[in-house]
Amino acid sequence: MIWGTECTLSLLARHHRTLFRTCARCLALDVGKKLHASIVTTGLETLPNTFLPNAVLQMYAACGCVLSARKVFDQIPLSHKDTVDWTTLMACYARGGLPLDSLHLFVNMRKSSVLIDEFTMVTVFLACAKLGCELFGVQGHGCMVKMGFNSSIKACNAAMDMYVKCGLIDKTRRIFNEMAEKSLVSWTVLLEGVVKWEGFENARLLFSQMPERNEVSWTIMIAAYIENGLTKEVFELLREMLFESGFELNFVTVCSWLSACAQSGNVLVGKWVHMYALKMIKHEIDMMVATALINMYAKCGRIDDAFRVFKVMHRRNVISWNAMLSGLAMQGKGDMVLDLFGQMIREVKPDDITFTAILSACSHSGLVDQGRHFFYSLESTYGIKPSIEHYSCVVDLLGRAGHLEEAESIIRGMVITPNEVVLGSLLGSCSVHKNLELGERLMKELVQLYPDNTEYHVLLSNMYSLAGKNDKANSIRVVLRSRGVRKVPGMSSIYVGGRIHCFSAGDKLHPQSQEIYMMLDEMIRKIRLAGYVPHTAWQQFSGSDDGEYYGYSQEEKEQTLFSHSEKLAVCFGLISTQAGMPLYIFKNLRICQDCHSAMKVVSKVYNREIVIRDRNRFHCFKLGSCSCFDYW
Repeated sequence: MIWGTECTLSLLARHHRTLFRTCARCLALDVGKKLHASIVTTGLETLPNTFLPNAVLQMYAACGCVLSARKVFDQIPLSHKDTVDWTTLMACYARGGLPLDSLHLFVNMRKSSVLIDEFTMVTVFLACAKLGCELFGVQGHGCMVKMGFNSSIKACNAAMDMYVKCGLIDKTRRIFNEMAEKSLVSWTVLLEGVVKWEGFENARLLFSQMPERNEVSWTIMIAAYIENGLTKEVFELLREMLFESGFELNFVTVCSWLSACAQSGNVLVGKWVHMYALKMIKHEIDMMVATALINMYAKCGRIDDAFRVFKVMHRRNVISWNAMLSGLAMQGKGDMVLDLFGQMIREVKPDDITFTAILSACSHSGLVDQGRHFFYSLESTYGIKPSIEHYSCVVDLLGRAGHLEEAESIIRGMVITPNEVVLGSLLGSCSVHKNLELGERLMKELVQLYPDNTEYHVLLSNMYSLAGKNDKANSIRVVLRSRGVRKVPGMSSIYVGGRIHCFSAGDKLHPQSQEIYMMLDEMIRKIRLAGYVPHTAWQQFSGSDDGEYYGYSQEEKEQTLFSHSEKLAVCFGLISTQAGMPLYIFKNLRICQDCHSAMKVVSKVYNREIVIRDRNRFHCFKLGSCSCFDYW
């Protein structure tokens, strides 16, 4: 009779272990919790040698319940914890955003003399990759070799991925070259590292050497082509991938390419991907893809196209709304952002990113009272603690409007330490409103925190020059030169003929430089007749593009302004596209005041819409005016 009861309990325990494994595979957390409650209340959990707690641990870990998994782990006797249990919890920590805890657990695992296997090493490298911790990663690599797991393809692939994330591409290549057998994943991990750390040409060579390719390797390479502006080659690769190799686009691939298009401004490929998605996906476009399309169109300056995608979405989550709000904010459409927010709160709950977009829109549109209202009601009305991004936006909002004392008061009352964006934003406002005293105080803080950031030195130098304190202005320039600190060069790019064309200030490397500079002379002559006056007084020492103006004659200062990167890009666009076509230009720095004034006149004289995306926002120049209304 006793034997029969034991047999029944054993069968019941085995049945429950099977059920817990099924819950783990299906991520059925609710069912798993009920099963756990049942074995606790019936006492089945405490029966010896059933290993039910181990199955419960694996279920919670698979479902991402870190706290529950840890609680069960701690209840399992040390003698009953095997390699799988330790590794399972380590992986749960790593995937759950606690990679440091994962590594601490590994250390304790080694102290407890528990054997490790290849999956343990994979988890260690995953945690190191998430942390970017090369020191522990190198030690883990040594442990892998010592324990004989360097023959494991999975462990080697994980180690390679860790080195890629840490920027150690030489060590990545060493592991790859020493592998006796390589998988497709091995090649793909190396390709990702080469694209990121060695450059496009090396990546293209490696891609051509790959014995086979999967969707991931195709996605990585095509994204690299997009980011390098090789639009024609992108379409050739797409044709090869889709029509010769037989792969189909999935939502992950589509989103990756759209992200690359958004960063590079390549709307041509972005539109093709959009059309392909509409043609191949029989049902409604995935919400993630639609959101990526909104982001891509918005960052490429096609805000109307972004809004059309947004309006036809049958379902929207907070990420979709935020993408649309952020896109409108970059365009300075503050009123539209506030109207859309009114619709949003009836459908979804806003988050911190939502209010970053709203405050940014208020800042770019001069909506001071509305911005104040949202900032001061963040926590009381919406239950959101102000983040560094929120502080940065509201300081920028108040500073632009000339409320410098209020902006400084907010900074001094911050519960988190202000960073260079917050302090630098107010310094920029001091420059605009000529508050030298506050600017000097802010500069002292910025120099202590970020001594190598030249942009703030440049702002203060300009302020000194405009205030007639040329000795102080020159002393800043002397200090920068003596320390070998250089300004970030201004770069502007424009897509023409399926390729990206990049220009720096004074650039004469383009094959059509002679024609570009002839066009530049003509353009300057025409816009001067139309009322353009060079802003040489403001550009004593430019922080928006290359060129130092101290000691230059008036004519030299003007000539340097004329050859700013965005003016060269516009001239190339004028000679390379049909009359009346809009020009889309992307710049890595903030557009300077002189170029902003010039572009307004160019848009009127040549009857061209000129859209410039600088580091902060979009400027749409049309018929002599800008969408920012000179408030940026």
